[in-house]
Amino acid sequence: MSPTTAASSAESTSSATGSTLEVKQVTLAFGGVVALSDISLSVAEGALQAIIGPNGAGKTSLFNCLTGYYRPSSGSIVYAGRVLDGLAPPDIAALGIRRTFQNIRVFPRMTVQENVLAGAHLRAVAGLPAILFGSPGWRRTERSLREDADRWIEFVGLADQRRRAAGDLAYGMRKRMEIARAMIGNPGLLLLDEPAAGVSSVEREALSDLIARVHAQGVGVVMIEHDVELVMNLATNVCVLDGGRLLTSGPPETVRSNPDVIRAYMGRRRK
Repeated sequence: MSPTTAASSAESTSSATGSTLEVKQVTLAFGGVVALSDISLSVAEGALQAIIGPNGAGKTSLFNCLTGYYRPSSGSIVYAGRVLDGLAPPDIAALGIRRTFQNIRVFPRMTVQENVLAGAHLRAVAGLPAILFGSPGWRRTERSLREDADRWIEFVGLADQRRRAAGDLAYGMRKRMEIARAMIGNPGLLLLDEPAAGVSSVEREALSDLIARVHAQGVGVVMIEHDVELVMNLATNVCVLDGGRLLTSGPPETVRSNPDVIRAYMGRRRK
């Protein structure tokens, strides 16, 4: 799927699957430490939703539950009508949920193109003999995937870096490459874990524009982000976590003025 045709493809996919995420009373505990407590929230089809909160609020723990890296102690998670409880990360990815990580995961000695192609592994289904002996079917699949990788690399603004080793990229470029790697998997829902963390103001603007363009392709986006202004400018809905609990959720302007949010999160940023 190319970026130029992604919107129609994503719309048909989401209408077929009803790509709504429902988190129902999810609790996550590690021994006596409760990371998440009775979290319930929903992500509407095609939303651009943000999750904010102070450090240790449980944001990444929630992402890990959504993507199968953690299994909730109780509660349930449903995506597109499918219960995700107990599914492994590759199975959840195959259903259309893709993510990026707070700590960027790259293969530093591989090229940008090769890194992006790694995100297409679930699309590259072929038997070992077909791969080893280069069957015509496999060659067509491989060619198509490389073309898709190049289109997504161009989409994120890295066309001139395609053959460069990923380890040589600037930090902000790696962030954009990671989004391309997620998008080649044709997600219905993209989870971004602190996409603007640690980048320059110039890269921050580029990433903000990129997230908006990804959303315009018809892909639902949920992002964890500490940059409140970026969140308020991009998100259509904001959820606030504090101490592993859902403090509030709603439109950005409502959340921004909530006294509990100011005390729990924004007020701390002013110190």
